[in-house]
Amino acid sequence: MADEIDLGANEGNGFMDEPMPQVAIITQYVKDLSFENPNAPNSLQLQAQPRIDVNVGVNARKAADNVYEVELKISAKADVDGTATFMVELVYAGLFGLQNVPEEALEPFCIIEGPRILFPFARRIIADAVRDGGFPPLMLDPIDFGALYLAQQQQGQVGNA
Repeated sequence: MADEIDLGANEGNGFMDEPMPQVAIITQYVKDLSFENPNAPNSLQLQAQPRIDVNVGVNARKAADNVYEVELKISAKADVDGTATFMVELVYAGLFGLQNVPEEALEPFCIIEGPRILFPFARRIIADAVRDGGFPPLMLDPIDFGALYLAQQQQGQVGNA
């Protein structure tokens, strides 16, 4: 005798009454990419390890009904003894289709999950740009976008999703 599992879908308990949230990645794209090697060819001959400062930002906006654009902004500047060796800036974006997502979940999705999905692609673009500029590829460490969101929320700087 087989056991049956009743999820109560027809009993009006709300489990199946509301449509499930749906997320789709519509497209991803480079909005802006800049690489500067201001002291070449001298900067390519330096033996010292450069100091690298990396900044990351996230922005989101509603692009259309149920469509949100998420931008991941990454900039890195390397210098040796105060002399710039390279600078790279990237704005990498994606359009996400969101249906049946509760209003209170839109901002966390756009500021945490959207960038988390985009980050590996942006990381590769940064690494390739730095390598193509004559330097070893810059491999960015993974980013905890949840912690970044909480820090921005505490400072009142969360995106306008």
